Amino acid sequence: MDNETMPPYFYFTIFKSYENIRALYFLITISAYFLIIVFNTSVLLVVLKDKSLHEQPMYLLMCCLLFNSLYGSSVLFPRLCADLLSTTHAISRPACFTQIFVIYTYAISEYTILTVMAYDRYVAICDPLRYHDIMTQRKILLLILCAVSYAVFFIVIGVYLSGRLPLCGNKIPRLYCSNWSVVRLSCVSTVINNIFGFLLTITTVCLPAGFILFTYIRILIVCIKSTAEHRGKALQTCLPHIVSFVTYSCATFSDIALSRYEPGQIPTAVVLILSLEYLVIPPLLNPLLYGLNLPDIRRKILSVLKGSHRVSVK
Repeated sequence: MDNETMPPYFYFTIFKSYENIRALYFLITISAYFLIIVFNTSVLLVVLKDKSLHEQPMYLLMCCLLFNSLYGSSVLFPRLCADLLSTTHAISRPACFTQIFVIYTYAISEYTILTVMAYDRYVAICDPLRYHDIMTQRKILLLILCAVSYAVFFIVIGVYLSGRLPLCGNKIPRLYCSNWSVVRLSCVSTVINNIFGFLLTITTVCLPAGFILFTYIRILIVCIKSTAEHRGKALQTCLPHIVSFVTYSCATFSDIALSRYEPGQIPTAVVLILSLEYLVIPPLLNPLLYGLNLPDIRRKILSVLKGSHRVSVK
């Protein structure tokens, strides 16, 4: 196919609305990226440096969640900063599909990792005597591998189906390349892509969400029958996961809903907020949730801060 149906470049059109204040948005974007790196890296280093923490399944899974945040942010924010400083806002076809691959593997992996974390909490609270026999190091690594492979498998298929489409345009009304924004440009029927997108939503969003809800119903039943002390400990370990799941689900739903509207039907400011929620809020929120709510990590962070304070005083 020729360059008319396989354009070598795509152009982001949404930046034209913010040409006069792009310096402000650049400062906000680079500040958010800096905070994401600092927050996630700090908690990761605290856990990985302490053998008693990173050998526990809950903390190992938490590290995967934080690393996934760094992975997804690494492809969005540097490119977004460059576009805010640029006047062309062009992205090559290979770079666009690479961005789609990374962002969507991040998005699906977030759900699959949260699903594995829900299973871990379910076993810990509902079957505590067998917890260490069930959640072995080998099983945790296998579950992590499955969670990541699951995301990669589906997105490879999705990128292939989108990449084969002949396109009748190269303008994307988003801040980054999204799968649906490319599919919209197709010159031919996208029935296969639509069916795959529906199946993808069911298998990577609805099924994990259903399993997580099931585990927490079971956890709630056990907690009701337990002592107040046991309920308090269960809530303390589950609260960060619950908040992460609810926040990410709301943000993901916003992006899915946004993709169903035609460009121009929604104000540009709303498009910006809805399209960035799931890529900004979880990476900023998760390290704060786990760092402040889990006592083991909170103690380690405080001890590190006190140690560095003593060194600076000396």
